[in-house]
Amino acid sequence: MNRRHFLQSNLGLALAASAFPTIIPASVLGENAPSQRIQLGCIGLGPQGRGDMSNFLAQPDCHVMALCDVAKRNLDEAVKMVNTAYKDTAVATHHEVRDLLARKDLDAVLIATPDHWHVPIAIAAAEAGKDLYLEKPMGLDIYEDQLLRRVCRQKQRIFQFGTQQRSSEQFRLACELVRNGRIGRLKQINVWSAASRPGGSTDPIDPPADLDYELWLGPAYKKPYTLGKAFDEGAAWKTWWFNADYALGFVAGWGVHPLDIAYWGHPAMMLRSPVQVEGAGVIPTQGACNTAIAWDVKFVFADGVRMDFRGTRNGADPMPMNDLSEWAKKYTKIVDHGTAFEGAEGWVLVDRTQIRTSPENLIEEKFTRKEDVRLVRSTNHARNFLDSVKSRQPAICPIEDAVQADILCHLSNFAIKLKRPLKWDPVKERFIDDDEANRLMIVRPLRKRPT
Repeated sequence: MNRRHFLQSNLGLALAASAFPTIIPASVLGENAPSQRIQLGCIGLGPQGRGDMSNFLAQPDCHVMALCDVAKRNLDEAVKMVNTAYKDTAVATHHEVRDLLARKDLDAVLIATPDHWHVPIAIAAAEAGKDLYLEKPMGLDIYEDQLLRRVCRQKQRIFQFGTQQRSSEQFRLACELVRNGRIGRLKQINVWSAASRPGGSTDPIDPPADLDYELWLGPAYKKPYTLGKAFDEGAAWKTWWFNADYALGFVAGWGVHPLDIAYWGHPAMMLRSPVQVEGAGVIPTQGACNTAIAWDVKFVFADGVRMDFRGTRNGADPMPMNDLSEWAKKYTKIVDHGTAFEGAEGWVLVDRTQIRTSPENLIEEKFTRKEDVRLVRSTNHARNFLDSVKSRQPAICPIEDAVQADILCHLSNFAIKLKRPLKWDPVKERFIDDDEANRLMIVRPLRKRPT
């Protein structure tokens, strides 16, 4: 069975009648009454999944009812967290994701698995009538993104992408400054994030005893286990993040965060008219890690705005593509990730540690004009998702925005691999007069999943 057949089969099921969760209004029973709480299942409970789950455990109108992971160590740690939070032992555990999704008592799911499982599980969850909080990035290719968007629309599912920066005040302020013209006409966007790491063992070994490696692989190519593939193991660090069988690498795994903010700050033209993109990158040919460890990708949008996306050092040797010294000089202070918008009258830089502007008093700008654009205010990504589940209004990073941010990652990856200029039609979501690039959008054949 190839991935296209697997996903298209699920897509057909998505056309059937939906099973919508029933949530009794807070005005009837009180917002935290048991029958009003959103019942949540959590799928994928490694460090990121447990971090996300802890945020949901802190919400009084959410009840984490069921857990699923194919690694016993992850499941055991998650059970401890839930039992401690609720002071009971009622949480259910599942080894197989299909068993969790078959539960009729769940309204929503958190999906924080390795990347190659993101879209297949998300599609199955939407078909089962669950609302979705999906960790980033999205698909291993654009076709997966498109399929998941179509299913979410047809099933009318609330979707929240794990781009949590949208729920931080400094990122919202930066984007409002740009969208309201406070830096003048936008001319340039600079984006940077940590790149993939090189290295990693390629020597086959037995999988850890507490990992169901067959299920962990799922639809991915069947290949031997290697030290550190699924976990940080001693001195070996986790390599699936940086292996193309399971992920795009940090061009998407980290890059989607600052690229999403670039899109949030300038959505009007960024992906609504033809886009030119070209770039270069370094992809290692030895070791388990084979995704870009450095890159410089340049976009030109239809309104003339340009964007430069670079990967910063993450264990790789210094080279021009991961040298950001000129940006550090321009902005005075940068860290290993960020988004900077440059306009005719100033600039604004934002990352997880700061927001800085030139002129400096821009940061004190008030939005009092009737025509000022005000973005959705959220201070907690999980809270925003739960509120959207109740109201049936879009979350702060809905499926439409999530796909666009993810496409920016894919376009960057294509430019790195093909090493030539590309032209993207964002309306048709295809490359213009480029059969080779369009073939990269289509899912690769993958093995039949274990039964």
